[in-house]
Amino acid sequence: MRARLLPLLVILMAGTLLALGFPLAVSLAAGQQQRVVVDRIDDSARFAALAQFVIDAQGSGSTGADERRDLLQLELARYQELYGIRVGVFLRDDHALARSPGWWQLPRSGEGRKALEEALAGRRSHDPPQVWPWQTDGKLLVVSPVVLDGDVVAVVATESPTDLMRGRILRGWLLIAGGLAAAMLVAFGAALRLTSWVLKPVRTLDAAAHGIATGRMNSRVAAASGPPELQRLARSFNEMADNVEEALEQQRAFVADASHQLRNPLAALLLRIELLALELPEGNEEIASVRTEGKRLTQVLDDLLDLALAEHASAEISLTDIGALAAERVAAWRPYADEKGVRLTETGRTAVTGWADPIALSSALDAVIDNALKFTPAGEEVEVSVSAEGRSVRVVVADRGPGLSEDELQRVGDRFWRSGRHQNIKGSGLGLSISRALLAGGGGTLSYETNPPHGLRVTVTVPRTGPEAP
Repeated sequence: MRARLLPLLVILMAGTLLALGFPLAVSLAAGQQQRVVVDRIDDSARFAALAQFVIDAQGSGSTGADERRDLLQLELARYQELYGIRVGVFLRDDHALARSPGWWQLPRSGEGRKALEEALAGRRSHDPPQVWPWQTDGKLLVVSPVVLDGDVVAVVATESPTDLMRGRILRGWLLIAGGLAAAMLVAFGAALRLTSWVLKPVRTLDAAAHGIATGRMNSRVAAASGPPELQRLARSFNEMADNVEEALEQQRAFVADASHQLRNPLAALLLRIELLALELPEGNEEIASVRTEGKRLTQVLDDLLDLALAEHASAEISLTDIGALAAERVAAWRPYADEKGVRLTETGRTAVTGWADPIALSSALDAVIDNALKFTPAGEEVEVSVSAEGRSVRVVVADRGPGLSEDELQRVGDRFWRSGRHQNIKGSGLGLSISRALLAGGGGTLSYETNPPHGLRVTVTVPRTGPEAP
């Protein structure tokens, strides 16, 4: 969830910063250009005042008109030499009164022509188009009117290079980009803290739910952090877990009590049957059948009690040598396998560790190996292999018995379920259920699949990593 929420927050914050940064960059560029335009307007006003004296002297036929014109030309030349800005005073007939450099002419089309017409109409030319840092050939043309006795008699035009202005804009943009990058880093850090704060209760809730799903019914969630909605959800989850645990505890207690309370009447009943058998002829079939059913019922009650205890007991998980434990159980069952004429072999890794309750895992392996030997005919093989795959250790018990169909594989492990083909084989149908309950307390699992060409593969899986700290 964090991988989905964090990019969304980052995209939203990046969009907000860009939405603020772009107008700021445009405003900075416009401000820099406006500053240059204002400077050119001030310079044009000074040159316009000098041009008024020249034009006034020429109109009145004064003898000093040529000197004034030479002085104006000198001022324009010094200005162009000092600042690199082309400047000129042009009469209404487009003839130059003075200009520097001497070959410079006003543009006859486009923005230059429009600015000239506005100045001749008595208005200062409008602001030139914005020049951006990548426009290396951009120029700023500013045209101002020269007014004498209320009439526009000439115009003052300046054409400025934009290298310095574009440099200042670019440096300003770099500062803005740096500020946005710093703000983005701060926003990213805030997003990390925010997502951690929001998702920490969710991760805790997920871990607790997974713990309950795998049999750790005492898993709970601390509802002291996170948004109020998630705190309420955590409290509701704890209440639900308490109710579920209480219901399961009542069910387990009922099964255990019922199994325990039925043992004494059943023992008394079997004793009376034995006393009754003394009065009947030796080898009576009915008595033998009753004895068999009584023993089977006793086995069922014992298994029910074992199942209740397995579901109730808490697992004492520790780092265990799974290979050594599996080898020990194979060695313990080998005499029984030899007696049945079944080959019991061990393959795979001999030293591999995992986290499990050694007693529970031993009991589960005993039940699985017993089940495999029970259904494997003489002359066939039961193979026990140990392997490590990823974050788990697998113990596979593969037999060469009749196996199960696809439909039967869906039900194997259910309480009291037995295949219709195996009803004549001793058992209560609770062995694999007890094994699954024993493994679930330590995070282990039990799975089933066919073992071609015939037989069943039972896989016991335990984690290689230790349980998470509370």
